[in-house]
Amino acid sequence: MPQSKYFRTCLGLIFALLIIYLGSKVSFIFNPLVLLFNIMIIPVMLAGFMYYLLRPIVNFLEKHRWPRPLSILLIYLVFAGLIVLFSILVWPTLREQVINFAENAPFFVERMQKQLDQLQHNRFVARLIPSESDLMNRLSQYLNKLITAVTNSVSDFISVLSNVVVIIATVPIVLYYMLKESSKLGPILLHLVPRKYRQEGREVLQEIDAALSNFIVGRVLLNIMLGVLMYIGFLIIGLPYSLLLALISIVLNLIPYVGAVIAAIPVVIVGFIDSPSVAVWSLVVIIVAQQIQDNLLTPIIYGKRLDIHPLTIIVLLLIGGDISGILGIILAIPAYIVAKIIIVRVYKLFLSEKVEDVME
Repeated sequence: MPQSKYFRTCLGLIFALLIIYLGSKVSFIFNPLVLLFNIMIIPVMLAGFMYYLLRPIVNFLEKHRWPRPLSILLIYLVFAGLIVLFSILVWPTLREQVINFAENAPFFVERMQKQLDQLQHNRFVARLIPSESDLMNRLSQYLNKLITAVTNSVSDFISVLSNVVVIIATVPIVLYYMLKESSKLGPILLHLVPRKYRQEGREVLQEIDAALSNFIVGRVLLNIMLGVLMYIGFLIIGLPYSLLLALISIVLNLIPYVGAVIAAIPVVIVGFIDSPSVAVWSLVVIIVAQQIQDNLLTPIIYGKRLDIHPLTIIVLLLIGGDISGILGIILAIPAYIVAKIIIVRVYKLFLSEKVEDVME
């Protein structure tokens, strides 16, 4: 009995659970590691996103006989120039819109109520909604809650931006070593794999790298193009805070499917506060920009759509948000891509033949 495979498996599970239980009793030992992880997760995540965006440029320069460290420093100089241009051309307008938005936020509810009152006296709306109906009051309450949530989110976003010293200091350093030493990571990870499976491990690492690169580069390029289209449309219809709302839309649209809906909410609310017609036109701009992205830009950049079912994406976003908030939502899709590749390869190596035998 002690020599049976079943007994050894159960014994291993018991010891694993015992180690987890004992670890929970001395959790204070791991608190410094948890604190370090919480401090470094955002800089490492941002550096990872930038790594996949900049690696093709570094590889291109290296193929043309530029030393890798010099190529990275050249890209840093270009980024510094872009930051200077941003501070001269974009930042003054963005700063003015952020300040105006923060100053006018307390009056948004009052303006919203005035727009709803005017809308209720409209003949067309009065035919659709009877005067004794409380639909307008409920709508007013819901919109007031949305305005409060949006203004709080913007305030939180501004407070986060005001405390980015650690991120600004660490991301360039982490990114530099990622770009410079990335070729050494693969062999280090392969040493953890048994020798007879190292070829499969190498293929898995290459597949994960290609999938993450396509996903991250594709999402960033698509969102930048979508943001430009939205900004042009917002300027045409005269939407207030157009630059601020376009930048918020770029960030929120990093979340597939759901992000487009979330990004549309503050745009429509701000448009409705200005006038109902602006709200309608802002929604038209969002829909047209999304259609251009989905039907024209996505096939060009991706070649095909993201190979994940929309329902799976929604479930992943809900789970990621429940576990770790916004950070979990951002990392849910990349984590799923990595896990799916590993699980599929493990299944093919160890389980596919056994399952086929059982089915036969």
